[in-house]
Amino acid sequence: MSFDPNAAAAADSGIFGLPFAPDEARVVLLPVPWDATTSYGSGAADGPGAILEASRQVDLFDAETGKPFEAGIAMLPESADIRAWNNEARLLAEGIIEAGGNIAGDAELESALAQVNAISARINDVVYLDTKRLLGQGKIVGLIGGDHATPFGAIRAYAETFPGLGILHVDAHADLRHAYEGFEHSHASIMENVTRLIPGVSKLLQVGIRDFCEEEITRIGQSQGRITTLFDVQVARARMQGRLLDVFAQAVGKLPRDVYVSFDIDGLDPALCPNTGTPVPGGLSLLEASALVGMIAQSGRRIVGFDLNEVAPGEEGDEWDGNVGARLLYKLIGWTLISQGLSKAPVLPVG
Repeated sequence: MSFDPNAAAAADSGIFGLPFAPDEARVVLLPVPWDATTSYGSGAADGPGAILEASRQVDLFDAETGKPFEAGIAMLPESADIRAWNNEARLLAEGIIEAGGNIAGDAELESALAQVNAISARINDVVYLDTKRLLGQGKIVGLIGGDHATPFGAIRAYAETFPGLGILHVDAHADLRHAYEGFEHSHASIMENVTRLIPGVSKLLQVGIRDFCEEEITRIGQSQGRITTLFDVQVARARMQGRLLDVFAQAVGKLPRDVYVSFDIDGLDPALCPNTGTPVPGGLSLLEASALVGMIAQSGRRIVGFDLNEVAPGEEGDEWDGNVGARLLYKLIGWTLISQGLSKAPVLPVG
């Protein structure tokens, strides 16, 4: 059956309305419906489904990245096990989150915390094995969360495959807290866990950070250059002075050749993601985010993989967050393919 990229997507089509099966696609998306330790607003577990639904409205020719769909993009089905584990862990975590993690001496909550941590470790192992398997098949793997705790296993697999890996981390939050509220694999601890537990990651570049605690500032300062943080206030000042692209280029210049992009959608202006779990004023526009990621490809570096997290659908079927998430996802895929020589940026007509 022929595929017309200019036609409307069929209701039963795959991601972006595409007809590819995973074994036919160069890019395979791994959905992880997990948000058990989210401490403010929940809903990110439904992010993969929201992105899938909204993606069918995305036109397949992109002004910056051309025709990423031609390489083949497929999304795996959600794991029923992960969904069940999330529901179980979410119930266990409620009392802990309500207590702000102050549960010392409460045997019931201490037991619940131990169970949540065990389930989180199980999720990490499953994601690691799935990512490792797909990388072994020559796939480019993109993880779709879920909250920002979800990509730990994927980053571990990528760091083993590409030693010396650098990470571009776009986020409103530094995510450098240690076992936030007692959760060893909290969404607020993902980059602390990555830099502490995955030695194959040589560099962490954070962009857009605007919500952080003193402990995290100390962690950055003591990293001996392994962590570089471009705070949102620095981004905003560069924007006002008309030198934002220069600041982005200087930051990207600190990354090694092989780069993994970890993107929390709350790194964007919250007008673009109002239902994300922990929105913070400030942030990047969609085109600024795309320009930042694109600079990796344009600098001769290679984007080897990526994740996109914290997309949460709104109430009563509001699909704005899913819509933005799907378009950001297509940009991430496009720049990844260009950086690997598998796609080309378009030449737009003048006139």
